[in-house]
Amino acid sequence: MHRALSTLVVYSLLSTPLFAATKEDTTSPALVPVETYPNASAPMPRFSVDASWPSLPDTWLLGQVSGLSIDKYDHVWILQRPNSLGKFDTGLAATPQTALCCEPAPHVIRFTPQGKVATAWGGASYAPTIEGVNQWPVNVHGLYVDPNDSVWIAGNGEDDHVVANFSFDGTFIKQFGERGKTAGNADKATLGNPSDIFYDPNADEVVISDGYINARMVSFDTKDKKAAHIWGAYGNKPTGPTREGAFDQSQAAQPQAQGVDVENPLFGNIVHCVNQASDGLIYVCDRRNNRVQIFKREKNGDVVFEHNLEVAGATGGVGSATDVAFSPDETYLYVADMMNGRIWIYERESLTLLGSIGRNGRYPGQFTWLHSIDTDSDGNLYTTEVNTGRRVQKLVFEGVK
Repeated sequence: MHRALSTLVVYSLLSTPLFAATKEDTTSPALVPVETYPNASAPMPRFSVDASWPSLPDTWLLGQVSGLSIDKYDHVWILQRPNSLGKFDTGLAATPQTALCCEPAPHVIRFTPQGKVATAWGGASYAPTIEGVNQWPVNVHGLYVDPNDSVWIAGNGEDDHVVANFSFDGTFIKQFGERGKTAGNADKATLGNPSDIFYDPNADEVVISDGYINARMVSFDTKDKKAAHIWGAYGNKPTGPTREGAFDQSQAAQPQAQGVDVENPLFGNIVHCVNQASDGLIYVCDRRNNRVQIFKREKNGDVVFEHNLEVAGATGGVGSATDVAFSPDETYLYVADMMNGRIWIYERESLTLLGSIGRNGRYPGQFTWLHSIDTDSDGNLYTTEVNTGRRVQKLVFEGVK
């Protein structure tokens, strides 16, 4: 389903316009260098920002952009939160209209590689209602587009204990879990505010970081919808506590009394991301403990612990390790760091830290609450930001230097 693009509305308060505006052609890339911090003399991937990417309809405004995924066609998908926009952001959508701009963009937007809107949809009308409860998350969080051309969405708002699956045009396919129902870390049928998703085509399992109410990893068999594997930190049983009450953004920062433990035998209470490399290694962001835990999918399907990667371990506040991505040949591992506004670059096999790019800020190549990252087949990096960041950026790959 393709929603028609909004058109500019002329307001009565501008019945006598002072001037007529014309739009300039901005199709040529506007490349801005990204601040780069090499850790050693070894070469590392380098990037600039295309400040002209993407192109949105004139009246669309993005809220917090929580989800990001690049499909096999190099189309860029984002998941954003219209509910994060306030009344002064959306004057065009107000009744009566109060300003020339703007209206909330749809939740799900697919961009072509050139940054043009190809598809846009989302909201309660796209999800089923079960026992009187609509299954669209009240606060969307994670997004993944699988090799079978379907889209997975997770949420971390109140009662958002569901991962839902849609076609490219937004047609509902199936879901795991159910809004309003959660039963703890050991349960094989329910979820607890899942954060991120990955589909493993070899195992035919949907792997979920179930990490805002629960604090675990879980994979579901796509056929019987029952949990095939459940695990916690270091591959052990997830025996830690679940969050009491609903999560809200005021709980995003680390309580000082709790502290950070990069060797904690348990996951912290924000298990934030999951991604899987072609060799079967599964990367999990334990944001509370400033680390990425790496697991191996063995030939028999079992998941075992491999490595504990510390990411800026002394970081406080909202923590580091929010998302991971790989270079196209999987030589390099990229780790998004929310608190420090950086992307850490590692040699993936040895986990040698090569350096970092970016910094906190609001200009191109800078980040405010850096949330999600992914790469296309040319090695370009894409990033999204939440809180007051509210944008997607394209970092153009310029080689390994």
